[in-house]
Amino acid sequence: MNVFGWISRSARGEQHGPVRAHSVARRVAFATALSCLAAGGLTIGASAWAQAYPNKPIRLVVGFTAGGASDIMGRSIAKKLSEQMGQSVVVENRPGAASNIGSDTVAKAAPDGYTILLGTISLSVNATLYPNLPYNALTDLLPISQIASTPFMLVVHPSSPIQSVADLIRQAKAASQPLQYATAGSGSGAHLFMEYFSSMAGIRMEAIPYKGTAPAMTDVVGGRVPLTFDNVITTGPLSKAGKLRGLAISSKTRASVAPDIPTLDEAGVKGFDATAWFGLFAPAGTPAEVVARLESETIRALQDPAVKETFLANGAEPLGTSAREFGAFFRSEVAKWGDVVRSAKVKVE
Repeated sequence: MNVFGWISRSARGEQHGPVRAHSVARRVAFATALSCLAAGGLTIGASAWAQAYPNKPIRLVVGFTAGGASDIMGRSIAKKLSEQMGQSVVVENRPGAASNIGSDTVAKAAPDGYTILLGTISLSVNATLYPNLPYNALTDLLPISQIASTPFMLVVHPSSPIQSVADLIRQAKAASQPLQYATAGSGSGAHLFMEYFSSMAGIRMEAIPYKGTAPAMTDVVGGRVPLTFDNVITTGPLSKAGKLRGLAISSKTRASVAPDIPTLDEAGVKGFDATAWFGLFAPAGTPAEVVARLESETIRALQDPAVKETFLANGAEPLGTSAREFGAFFRSEVAKWGDVVRSAKVKVE
């Protein structure tokens, strides 16, 4: 019989007189103290369990193939977390469906801190782009820390008469037909960043979708499509080599990998601020103590010179925000890209 059932049964004896009532009162007091002790024991037990974490390998799920920017950064931080936490952090690539397979895997994993996700901007876009997802990114995943961000660069072919963002906006407004731009596919970063730019600049553009970044960039470099808006990881080296002309950077501040290129805000599109980003998530329900441990260890790992060097070499600015900061940022990203997807009527191919 549990403590509360025993109290209820004993309390029924109060009708037998003051002695019995006194006895019951003592039992109630004892039972109340016992209940408090039991609750405290549960708290102590949970705390002890969290302090023992981790006592087995941690799985870091990456929703993209091996060798890409997400995978490289995931493996870099996983190695450092392994050293710091005394347990292996193993990267598991689960590519497919624009990273939804990997995200769903973690959303449905046991909330014990032994399965975590390296999420990207795709996670915030997919929330609206795919209306029938088997998981809800806002309620099924807990942000741990934003680990990096990467700006996009607006670029044109070097032979283009467009020399600046102001030139592009003037030409787009004067043209009888919308200017065309290349994207890696419907709903890709190149597509959504350009739609976001177009809406803020008050112009109309026409997306030309390709099956991936490589063929899209090939046609822009070849002069067959006049411009694109893609990740600085791809556009930066081509701009430095003179194969593309960089017009502007998407982030609020200039990029360390392209310090001579102005931001869109500086170029006249006031308030424009958008980046591709990377961050760690845990399944909803993961104990707060475990999330806090992962948060602190991640922030610590991002201070390591080798980790920083790896991130910067891939065009990413290492960050390391708190779980609270990342949570607020993630919610704002879901709202922002949801608005872009809906207003531009973007549909997946």
